[in-house]
Amino acid sequence: MTTPHQSRADRRRATEARILAGARELFAERGFDRTTIRAVATAAGVDPALVMQYFGSKRELFTRAVQAFPAPPAPGGADALVDQLLATLGLKLGGLPEGTLAMMRSMLTDPAAAEQAREALGRQIDGIGAALSAADDPELRAALVITTLLGVTIGHQLLGLPALRDAPADRIAALLRPAVEALTEPGPSCGPRRPTA
Repeated sequence: MTTPHQSRADRRRATEARILAGARELFAERGFDRTTIRAVATAAGVDPALVMQYFGSKRELFTRAVQAFPAPPAPGGADALVDQLLATLGLKLGGLPEGTLAMMRSMLTDPAAAEQAREALGRQIDGIGAALSAADDPELRAALVITTLLGVTIGHQLLGLPALRDAPADRIAALLRPAVEALTEPGPSCGPRRPTA
């Protein structure tokens, strides 16, 4: 049995996905500062120069690795999306680079930082909304998921709330799972809509 020929674009996407998967695992395990491009390349089975060619810098690689995934993979559907969203949260709780933390600190007081955050979150909401297109209010659901995860990240990373800082990331994810599952279910919204004035 012969395997179908993979196009150059398909090979590139597969390599990029392998690099991102290796990066997510290492950033979650070691944090931003202790993860090296060489270690990511080894995990992905590629040359470190290829990682730099695809992503340009460690900061850009991290940014791409912690972004919410735009759509669930075919096998697993909504369950896979929930798993990916919670894995992304675990990555963020492992430690964000100073540049990201500085942007988060500034987004409420600096219009440029606010716009940058709005654009980044908007892209994530659009991607998750597209994955939830079978549900009622997919964009609203996506926005609720993304802002919930953002709030947990802010409470953990910026405010250092003891209840969040002292809890392991997997415990936080386990407690959040039912809420994220409820928001990503493809069925109708969970209650009657309120009439608008």
